[in-house]
Amino acid sequence: MTPEIQNKHDAKLKRIRDAVALKEPDRVAITPSTGLFPFIDSGYTMADMVYDTTLEKTRTALKKYINDFDPDGGIDFGPMGEGPAHEMMKSKTMFYPGMPGVNIDENSLQQFVEFPLLLDDEFEEFFNDNMRWSLKKAIPRSSGLLEPLSRLEFYFGGGVQMIARTFAEPDFQEMIKTLLEINEFYKDFYPKTMELRQEIYDMGIPNNSAMGGGLVPFDAYSDFLRGTELTFEDFFERPEYIERYINESIEQTEARILATKGTDDGKHVFVPLHKGMDGFMSPELYRKYYWAHLQRIILAIIDAGKVPYIYTEGKYDTRIDCLTEVPPGKVFYHFEDVDMAVAKKKLGGIACISGGFPSALLDWGTPQMVRDEAKRILDICAPGGGFIFETSCGMGKAKRENVEAMFETVREYGVY
Repeated sequence: MTPEIQNKHDAKLKRIRDAVALKEPDRVAITPSTGLFPFIDSGYTMADMVYDTTLEKTRTALKKYINDFDPDGGIDFGPMGEGPAHEMMKSKTMFYPGMPGVNIDENSLQQFVEFPLLLDDEFEEFFNDNMRWSLKKAIPRSSGLLEPLSRLEFYFGGGVQMIARTFAEPDFQEMIKTLLEINEFYKDFYPKTMELRQEIYDMGIPNNSAMGGGLVPFDAYSDFLRGTELTFEDFFERPEYIERYINESIEQTEARILATKGTDDGKHVFVPLHKGMDGFMSPELYRKYYWAHLQRIILAIIDAGKVPYIYTEGKYDTRIDCLTEVPPGKVFYHFEDVDMAVAKKKLGGIACISGGFPSALLDWGTPQMVRDEAKRILDICAPGGGFIFETSCGMGKAKRENVEAMFETVREYGVY
């Protein structure tokens, strides 16, 4: 990295860190999540990108985006290049554009398919013999590749002969063969991702994200174990199971976070909030089942020397009072849909905020509409610091002229 690029990198990183610390930087940092935009703008489809195993198309698109717009951060390339591995996994819960037999648009993001893995009559088994339940039920239900595991039976006295006989069966042999192929794929692929991340860093873009992230226990329960519909039933018919799961899970989550202490100090830990939005549960239930554990995750991330990047999804107006209950100058909140004036009023002096700019406006609006909305957000949120400009949920099939208008407005109008 040349001295000039190093200075640019340091200035970007300082903008972000000053904002999180509730200070006024030289100007408002702009770090919209890249989403689909760089790839579609470069003439590719998302189906192309998912199968870009060399990452050459990904590299071309992201470098073009960085050279054209010079963002302060927000660079991401998600599942690009991993298509062949996901095909081999035969996931039943995650679909990617371009995969055979998947009926989603070639320019779609990956689609999560939610269905219950934990059935009504399996709770006692789940809690008392989780390893057996996971191996024989959850894993085969979520992956076509691992369906043979549903037949596993181990008992004392069965010995090596029984295990050998089971694993010698043709479908087990095919499963093992494919698992080895997946492992070989990632042994070759992961170094390419690290090389690309280094190239992006060498262009002066801060690598400000810690590896991994966090998930609120209630989200894990609803997303992966029971699904949304059955979770609603469980509020009334099985609340003891929800409470047992989230209270046991939070202990494990905190331990994983605190184990990272001393690594990636100062970097952001991404925590997406899937089921905490307004209307999903009452304020009382939100505090009991959601905020109590999210707050513990936030405090654990801070204790581990990092910055919680709390990514709210859906409308969040009624939750802001809870979000104020954190140490000042330590937390970074992203909003998809909230009254930003209220968020600034209540969280100003407590936490850095971002988002609120509707991503869809970049798709269907005009440059003037984009400028007007960007100025409105800046007028509300920039004074006094503690604000980073981001779109509500990344950038989709945005018009290039609208993205240009957004960056230009923030750079010209967001100066302190």
